[in-house]
Amino acid sequence: MTLNVMYFAWVKEKVGIGEEQLSPSDEVKTVSDLMEWLKTQSPAHADAFADTSQIRVALDQLHVPFDTTIGEAREIAFFPPVTGGAW
Repeated sequence: MTLNVMYFAWVKEKVGIGEEQLSPSDEVKTVSDLMEWLKTQSPAHADAFADTSQIRVALDQLHVPFDTTIGEAREIAFFPPVTGGAW
């Protein structure tokens, strides 16, 4: 599987790039598996994914929990929790 992996805000800053094409190992089945695999790719990735409680994820532009199966998804995005406020 080849995924377009995108990083936003401080996740992007820590990884050092905004987007990359990756082909994770066959053992990577879920979003959680992918995050663990990403930690092994570089010290920058390991730093960015050290505290996954501070990361949210979208799979093909839909917010999903970490136990979601990646399946045939083409795009995955990682970003910090987003807060809103009154206008």
